[in-house]
Formats: sequence, C-alpha cells, structure tokens
Amino acid sequence: MATDNRVFAKELVDEIVTQLNIADLENATIGEVLLVASALEERTGIPFIRMDQGSPGLPPNRIGIEAEKAALESGIVSQYPAAAGVAELKEQASRFVKAFLDIDISARACIPTTGGVAASFASFIASTQRIKGKDKVLFIDPGFPIQKSQLKILGIDWLSFDIHDFRGERLRAKLESLMGSGKIAAIVYSNPNNPAWICLEESELKIIGELADRYDSIVMEDMAYFCMDFRKNLGRPFEPPYPPTVARYTDNYILMLSSSKIFSYAGQRMALACLSDALFDRHYEALAARYGDSGIFGQTYIASILYMITSGCTTSTQFAYAEMLKAACDGRIDFVADTKVYAERAERMKRIFLDNGFRIVYNYDVSQPVGDGFFFTLGYGRMNGGELLKELLYYGVSSISLATTGSEQGGIRACTSRMREDLYPVLRQRMEWFRKDHPVQE
Repeated sequence: MATDNRVFAKELVDEIVTQLNIADLENATIGEVLLVASALEERTGIPFIRMDQGSPGLPPNRIGIEAEKAALESGIVSQYPAAAGVAELKEQASRFVKAFLDIDISARACIPTTGGVAASFASFIASTQRIKGKDKVLFIDPGFPIQKSQLKILGIDWLSFDIHDFRGERLRAKLESLMGSGKIAAIVYSNPNNPAWICLEESELKIIGELADRYDSIVMEDMAYFCMDFRKNLGRPFEPPYPPTVARYTDNYILMLSSSKIFSYAGQRMALACLSDALFDRHYEALAARYGDSGIFGQTYIASILYMITSGCTTSTQFAYAEMLKAACDGRIDFVADTKVYAERAERMKRIFLDNGFRIVYNYDVSQPVGDGFFFTLGYGRMNGGELLKELLYYGVSSISLATTGSEQGGIRACTSRMREDLYPVLRQRMEWFRKDHPVQE
C-alpha cells in the first residue's frame, strides 16, 4: 500500500469476523457480510455504504397496504387460505401476464407462493421428480446463490456455467454440450440478471426455448426485476414493447414473478409461479406413483408439493398483491417509473467507481451496453472477488464476491437499493482513498 486511509482498522475487522465465527471472509455469504457490516457500524457509529443485500430501498406500495388492511378488517383471515390461492389474485395475475408480457396463462395456472424462494423450491422438486433419470438442474450463471442452497437441502445435483463468454449464438453450442445427456430436468436463470444485470435477448431466449423442447427440460425464468430494463420503454399495460421471455418459444416454462422489488413489498413474502397451461396439464407417471395423486403436473405442484412447504400464502397479502396487479393493469400504478430510481443510483455510483480505477465486469449484452438498475458488477486491478470484497470492507463498503454467484470473473456485486443522497460524497471520498492505497497500472 502506498498510504493507509482505511476507515476501519484491519485488527477491528478481523476481531468482528472471529466473533461472528466466519471461516472465510473472502467467500462470505450475503448474510455473513451483512453481519460484519452491521457489527462494525454498531461498534463504531461509522456508516457503511451497504451494497450487500438486495433488499428494496423504496417505500411499499400504498395500494397494497390499504388492500391488505381491508382484507384483515373483513375477517377473511380467520380461514385457512386455499392451496391454489385466492381467486382474485389468480385472476389478476393472469391479466397482469397478458398486460405486460402479452402471454396467455389461465388463472388456474397462476399460483401464489410465499416469495420467489418458495416458487423455485417447489419448482425444483416437481421438475426433477417428473421423469425418472431426468434429475439434474442447469444454472445459467451468474445467479442467485440461494437457489443452489435449495438444491443442497433437496439432494439434487446441478451443472452450471458462466454465460460471460457464451452470449448470442455461442449460447446454443454450450447448452447442447450440457443438455445432450438428457438428464437436465430444469434450466434456471434470472432476467434481468442478479447479480450482473445483463439481460438475455430474444435470440438467446429462442435458443433456450428450442432446446427445452428438444430435451424436455422445464425453464424456470426468474423475473424478480420485472420490466426493470430501463433502456426500453417497458411497463405500459397491453402495449408493446414487452419484456423478452422464453414463454414465446416453448410451453415448458415456469415464470416466477415477485412483489418484492416492483412493488417494494418484500416483507410480506408474496410471489407467483406462473406455469404454462400445457405444462400444468401434463401427466407424469412418476409423479402419480410418488404422490398417489393424479400425476397432473399443476395439481401435484400445488397440492402435493407447494402446500407441504408453506401450507398456503397469507390471505391478506394475496389480496394486497391482487390489488397492486389490478392497479398496474388499469394504469393506476406505474411500477417502472416508481423503480427507475435504482437506475439513477446505479449511474451515479458507477461513475464514482469508474473515476477511481474500477471497471464494470459484466459490461455488455449481445447488442448494447448493460443498462443501469438494481445491481451492477465491479472489478479492480488483478484482485479476485474475495480479495476486493475484503479490502472494501476496510473502507466501509460492503458487497458480495461474484464467485458466490457462479461467476468465473473476478469481481463483486454492488446493489443500489440502500444508497442515500448523503452517502454519495462519502462513497467518493472513500474510493479516492482506496485508489491511493491500491495504485493500479494504468
């Protein structure tokens, strides 16, 4: 180091890490990084620039709050919720998918789940049990680390690859090489991507859809950041352009739509698993034999799997989500405009980092530069992601290593959700110190 402008002494950080029983700080999970940052803040009173946890940083939608209050007052919450979900939410979900994706999915196939995590957990089970011998999951990484943790719990094997070098038509050969065995039950990715904010384009989704049909694999499309590709004029109900989706190219899909980010309703844990009607109605002997039910995919998914995980979703929150979806379809909520502040934050934060020697790791889609939004990725010099994560902690900046997301690129994930106006000059000062302490060859 040329100088030492660290905000937190190495000895203090090491002490906190030891107290928290964190074995390897460079490969720490999101939760572990959060604990370290919180403990340092509490010990010193010095604020962190929190880029670790992807929790919404906007007020919750008032329409949802009022609808939930009304549901609570109605007395309906004295009854257990139906496993398939309340009719109002299912109907509005079907309408929402049509309004903002131009895809037809019946209300019966739009299934409420307690957050996207429950949707993926149930989908992994159903997908890998439906056909004997087809029992592996393929991740198009980088991705959401919790989904691999779910497979560890379930004892399901997976394959993965970093899409960084396989964009566009190169994606086809890579997928063929991994799917050719016929063992891939499901393909998983997020779009826009957590953590890289890359967006799979129509040509790439067409490839995925074609191969899903060829190898009878179910595509699990995580749309947690729905319509948040702010480079396009998305989010106008029943009007193009619509977000890209694999649902245009195959019937083997499950779309996962969450209320957490687009309506800032994360604390109520509400999402949807939207199955194609064709998949919902498919019969699988393996499911019938295992569960002693009809073997119809959608029915098994709801009654024999999802209900065993959560026993249904909170009734009042289902009414809240239904009303927010309805308001969006009616044009009373512009959730894209509401969330565009994340892109504005990303642009300002990126500028500070770029001005101080950092680079954007995932910087390009197939046809255009990666946009600004909820997440972005950073690299610095020859540091790997774990080294960079650890060094930034000394300067009061928390993040996660890209290595924990399945990425093979050296760097970290930065989240914009908790950035505040008063922290921009703080971030700039700290990154100027960081650059002085870590000179890189220009």
